[in-house]
Amino acid sequence: MTDDRGATGRWEAAGPLPWERNLFGAASGAVQLADGRVLITGGADGTLTAEAGTALFDPRDGAWSQGRPMATARRMHSTTLLADGRVLVAGGHAGPNTFPVRPLATAEVYDPESGDWSPAGELGEARCGHSATLLADGRVLVAGGAVRRSAGSQRCLFSAELFDPAGPAWTPAGAMTDARSFHPAVPLPDGRVLVAGGWVATRTDARGGTSLAYGECFDPAAGKWTPTGGLAAPRSGHQLTVLADGSVLATGGADGWAAENGRLSPYSRAAAERWDPPTGLWTREADMPCGRSQHRAVLLPTGEVLVLGGTNDHLGDAGFRSAARYDPEVQRWTPVPGMAVGRSDFAAVTLADGRVLVAGGMVRARPAGPSGAPHVLTATSELFAL
Repeated sequence: MTDDRGATGRWEAAGPLPWERNLFGAASGAVQLADGRVLITGGADGTLTAEAGTALFDPRDGAWSQGRPMATARRMHSTTLLADGRVLVAGGHAGPNTFPVRPLATAEVYDPESGDWSPAGELGEARCGHSATLLADGRVLVAGGAVRRSAGSQRCLFSAELFDPAGPAWTPAGAMTDARSFHPAVPLPDGRVLVAGGWVATRTDARGGTSLAYGECFDPAAGKWTPTGGLAAPRSGHQLTVLADGSVLATGGADGWAAENGRLSPYSRAAAERWDPPTGLWTREADMPCGRSQHRAVLLPTGEVLVLGGTNDHLGDAGFRSAARYDPEVQRWTPVPGMAVGRSDFAAVTLADGRVLVAGGMVRARPAGPSGAPHVLTATSELFAL
């Protein structure tokens, strides 16, 4: 139950998505276009099978419409707004949910003016669960991810690649210091890219892995990575948010599977940490009101961070309705009203008018859902305003 006493802000219903959708990953698979619309690409249905469908949200009437489908169904892919207004989709997982993963090397670009998709070359290495970050010079940095290791195992990647939209062409970038997947990556004001945490496979089973605390920065001018300070607590399923002063806030996440029998650690972290660019060090911030992973965190026009939804274990159980906003100047969390529908692994975007759009997501994973049924997803969307 969400306690909304003393909460500020309000939610209102927006139109439903054309379909229920799970958007698993550190990024939500949603981008705001130059004309103010929001594009969602791919994702998974309740059986965790990849989808090719796309949807467009128009904030003027609060309604969704179907866009043209991608050439390839994909989930655990990246969706990146390019400097010229087009959208790059790269990699991902093909077909039904499988172990090991079935990563894709294909990429495609969406043109908002025509509504069409066109091929964008192929990655040098197929990958899913990777990060993709727009650089100041217009290129896109893709890093890490997961791939098949053998018929009964998978591994995570050190490698990184650069996409040049003028080509379009893919070229190798320097390899990361640490292999990782399902990690957040954020562009820094000085042009570098920070990655921190993530998940790495360690054993030959679907739950055979652990979370990372290591962080590193990519310098586009040098084309290489440099280790930076590590998180105090290993995390995956967390979020990184660049604050107004250029520092970075890490929220939530889980520590992965540590037990040799493969049982998951069911509790997500309430601890928040803040990275300082000049020193490269993380310091502890005020704890969130509750632990959460597979949530979303977005920057508000006020400079505060809004943390939304999520769940309380690494795989996802029941989605949270609760939300809170963080004021980094005074290190204080303030409750906001809960969403109408609890959700994890969903889309969240701050609109040009300052409102926050959330859409889709996981309501109940199989452990919390009807026996023998697919995961319970939602097509609902909501708008938050202070």
